[in-house]
Amino acid sequence: MRVLIVDDESLIRMDLRDIIESCGHEVVAEGTNGVEAIKLCKEYKPDIVLMDVKMPELDGIEAARQIGFHHEAPVVLLTSYSQQDLINKARESGVYGYLIKPVREEQLVPTLEMALGRYHSDAELREKMAELERSLEDRKIIQKGTGILMELYSISEEEAYNRIRALSMKKRDSIVNICKALINQVSK
Repeated sequence: MRVLIVDDESLIRMDLRDIIESCGHEVVAEGTNGVEAIKLCKEYKPDIVLMDVKMPELDGIEAARQIGFHHEAPVVLLTSYSQQDLINKARESGVYGYLIKPVREEQLVPTLEMALGRYHSDAELREKMAELERSLEDRKIIQKGTGILMELYSISEEEAYNRIRALSMKKRDSIVNICKALINQVSK
């Protein structure tokens, strides 16, 4: 794993680096506040971000929200506090893990691995959703193009679709592109 560590306390960053590197993972960068976390995340593209909650300039929860919004990397938050309101805010910000300081080696790496696994599962789901949305849009376009031919030539839906498909094969273009062209012609 390529890890970005963000904590305003240098001793904690050093301890985390030691644990992560002793387990065979790489620390790609270190930051001291939420603003740096966002910048370093864009610059280094880590696999995962390990970040403190309470930091100057921009706290870890808001930085995690911004990093998560852009799907740049999963965030695991570190805190000295286990208050329920903080945990709720962290959950709402979209973090993938939450650890209470002091962090022990036997907690840290499994938490990072679980968070990374969940992040990859979520990414697959986002891609499937995007594919479904594209497929739905394509179907709407094909349906509209078929409807235009049905109306123009007083033919059945099957015949209209067959004509579009034949034109698609003849022009070596997708059915969706043929329908888009047809819709554009009628719109003029």
